Amino acid sequence: MQAKRKVNGKAARRGFAAGYAHGERDGACEFIYRHLQPAAFPMRNVRVLYIPQGFDAIDQGIIEALRQTVREVYVAEARNMAEQASIVRPDWLFVLNGLHVFPEDHLAQVEAVRAMGIRTAIWFADDPYFTSETVHIAPHYDVVLTHELSTVELYRGLGCPEVIYMPLAVDPNRFRPIKVGTEHRSDICFIGQAFWNRVELFDAIAPYLKGRKVFIAGGLWERLRSYKRLRKFIRKGWLPVDESIRYYNGAKIVINLHRITEQGKDNKNDLNLPGLSINPRMYEIAACGTLQLTDVREDLQHHYVPGVELETFGSPEELVSKLDYYLRHEELRRQIALRGLRRTLQEHTFVRRLQLVAEVLKWTE
Repeated sequence: MQAKRKVNGKAARRGFAAGYAHGERDGACEFIYRHLQPAAFPMRNVRVLYIPQGFDAIDQGIIEALRQTVREVYVAEARNMAEQASIVRPDWLFVLNGLHVFPEDHLAQVEAVRAMGIRTAIWFADDPYFTSETVHIAPHYDVVLTHELSTVELYRGLGCPEVIYMPLAVDPNRFRPIKVGTEHRSDICFIGQAFWNRVELFDAIAPYLKGRKVFIAGGLWERLRSYKRLRKFIRKGWLPVDESIRYYNGAKIVINLHRITEQGKDNKNDLNLPGLSINPRMYEIAACGTLQLTDVREDLQHHYVPGVELETFGSPEELVSKLDYYLRHEELRRQIALRGLRRTLQEHTFVRRLQLVAEVLKWTE
C-alpha cells in the first residue's frame, strides 16, 4: 500500500509539473499573439476573382488576406472561372497552383479571361515537385508567382513576361497557440506523407523513439521497415487541418522534413530542379508556438534564424541528439518556440504576404 501511494505521488507530481509547464507556455504565447496583431493595411481599389486549389489552409488564408487587402473579392471554382470572370469582370484573376483538381480546359479558360482584357496571375505552391506540368501552365498567365527559388529562372526561360519569387505564409487566425488536452500531447510529432526520405529518417531514428510519446500522421507509412515497431504511434491517412493544429500545440517538438525533389513515383520534376525554399508547414508549426526541428533549405536563413527561432538537423544522428537535448531543456525549448512565433506574426502572415503581392502587381490604393 505504501509503495502504491509512492507511485501515485510521483505520478501526481509529474502531472502537476507538466500542467504547470503547459500553462506557462500557453500564457507566454497568448501574450505575444495579443501584442503582435498588425494594424490595418490600406485597402487597394481593385476587384479580384480568386480561384482556389483545394489546399484548405492556404486557400482560406489567402481569401481572408485578400479581403483585408482589396476592395472586392470573389471566389469561384476552377471549372467555371471564365464564366464567373465574364460576370464579375474583375481587374485580376488570381489562381493558386492550377494543378490536380483543375479541369482539362483550364488553360483555354485562362486565355478566354485574358481575351476579356482581365489580367491574370498564378501562384505556384507545389514547386518544384510538379514542374513537368507547370512549364505548360505558366506561359498562359500574365504574371507567375512561385514560392520556389529554383523555378524562377525556369519560367523566365520559357518567355513568361513577369516571374516573381513569392514565399508562402500562414493564417495566424487559424494556426495559433491554443490550449489542448492530454489526448493531443506528445513528446515528438510529425504530420505528413511518408515520402521516401521521410521513411528513411524515421527508420533510422526508430530505436530512439521507443519509450517516447510520439505522434505520426499521414499516408504511406506502411513503407517503413520499422512499421511494426512504430505502428502504435501512427495515425493513418489525411489528418484534418484543425486536428493538425491541436497536435502541433500539444507537442513538445515537431519535426519538419521537406520531401525529396527528384523525379520519380512521388514527383513530376523531369528537370530534377532542387528544393531551395521552405515549405508552408514551417510557418504553420512556428505559428502554433511549438519548437520545430527542421532539415535545412537554402532559403531558410532569410525567414528564420536557426538556433534562435527554430532548430535544424542535417542527419538522423544530429536529429536524435537535438531531440534528446531539447526534451531535457524545457525552458530553452520554450524560448526558441516563442521567438519563432514572434517572427512568424511579424513577417510571415498571409496578410503581410498579400501586401507584397499587391505591391508587385501594382494594385493601387
